[in-house]
Amino acid sequence: MRRSAFRALWLAQFASNIGTWAQTVGAQWLMGDLGGTALQVALVQTATTLPVFLLVVPSGALGDILDRRHVLIAGQALMLAGAAGLMLLAGTGRATPSSLLALLALMAMGQALSMPSFQAIQPELVSREEIPQAALLNGVNMNVGRAIGPALGGLLIAVAGSEATFAFNTVSFLGVLIVLGRWRRPSDHRPLGTEHIATAVRSGARYVASSPLFRRVLTRLLLFIVFGSGLWALLPAIARGPLQLDASGYGVLLGSVGAGAIGGAFVVPKLLQRMSKNSMVLGATVLYALATTTSVLTANFAVVVVAMLLTGACWIATLSTFNASAQVLLPAWTRARALAYYQLILMGGQALGAVVWGVIADAYGLRTAMIVPAAAMAVLALAATRWWPLIDRPLDVTPATYWDEPPQHDDSDAGPVLVTVEWPVAPENHERFIDAMQRVGRARRRTGATMWGLFRDTERPDTFLETFTIATWQEHLRQHLERGTVVDRQNQEVARELAKEPPIVRHLVFAQPTKPD
Repeated sequence: MRRSAFRALWLAQFASNIGTWAQTVGAQWLMGDLGGTALQVALVQTATTLPVFLLVVPSGALGDILDRRHVLIAGQALMLAGAAGLMLLAGTGRATPSSLLALLALMAMGQALSMPSFQAIQPELVSREEIPQAALLNGVNMNVGRAIGPALGGLLIAVAGSEATFAFNTVSFLGVLIVLGRWRRPSDHRPLGTEHIATAVRSGARYVASSPLFRRVLTRLLLFIVFGSGLWALLPAIARGPLQLDASGYGVLLGSVGAGAIGGAFVVPKLLQRMSKNSMVLGATVLYALATTTSVLTANFAVVVVAMLLTGACWIATLSTFNASAQVLLPAWTRARALAYYQLILMGGQALGAVVWGVIADAYGLRTAMIVPAAAMAVLALAATRWWPLIDRPLDVTPATYWDEPPQHDDSDAGPVLVTVEWPVAPENHERFIDAMQRVGRARRRTGATMWGLFRDTERPDTFLETFTIATWQEHLRQHLERGTVVDRQNQEVARELAKEPPIVRHLVFAQPTKPD
């Protein structure tokens, strides 16, 4: 919080999170006042989530090819317009179920536009070493907002009606816009200009597919979220069922989760100085599973409050560790579009888990729906620690150019492009060279190659031929000038040291016939 830009944006985002959760209560209440059908009430949730699922990936691409500050401002402006529209319609009595759903969908579009870019700017607001602490604080921001917002929304509705929740949310977006307007972000260096949105989306998907360490984080996140989200979906049922609580008691449970998240933010950094990320995630997941199980095995309110404190701390410890692990693996050129997949799994996993465990609760009871996923997530966490371990030492993804300049070509859209690299390698280095080239191949695919292969010359057994294709000459130039990292350069240097002499590189462009047959 010593970083002024991070602190200002964090505080503004905190107010916005509270406003968003308060508005959720207000929107549901307003739909009831408007006499909406059961389908329309259900569509409130659809209107706030479906646009995010559909737009978050292309929004991530926009966050990489445009100025992220401008993308954030556009997203916040959309949400401001939606909240202000709801405030005016509700305040003047002109709101209808259709207009409510339309404006909620507009706000969800703004949320989708903002989410990847907000995550992607964190390394610009804090140093690389401070990313884990920033991830923790952002997690606290979200969890405490989720605890306070619904309670505030209920209070505002009781005092001034649902339009008051929309007014509060409108003001909260103004705060974020003011902070973003005052933030002076350094301009991006784009020697080759702006990527096309469709190309950017494809390159983001290709990066994720060719980055096993990042996919490892996504896999761990999915396993935790799907099995851990049952608590959030079923907590109201726990409050009403075994505990026999009213709305104020349920608010205490939510507040306990938020308080636990705040406590976790102080404890986790100290624990990470003494244990690995894998130990942190494993320990927090097991404790989370025990706490959620406890919440349905006792009717003692005090015990459940303690369990909620523990779940808040463990939830924030696990998700902040995953988030920080993802942040430090991603180079700047693809950070927003890759983190869009992180957000997609985070939201999609929660939605899927809520449905699955809700169905199981109806069919087999609340205890089964809480104990089964808790046991499964503990077992899977232990297995995942062995199969998909997180790395503790971050890779150096600082931008770096390490290729020789390609020859000039007049048509930047020409393609596909075939690049061949001839590597002369001594027999005693063959095995190590092949292993080293697997890392080089993944780097080629991450940065734009659509196909990659390594072949041995049958007539010259000491000669290897590396081949890869790229969609266009412009895309190949981006490989050279915009997408390389220090770790990619290090991997290629290992391969070069195993070669007898510098490799011979050739560039070929597809021979397009001038006249069709």
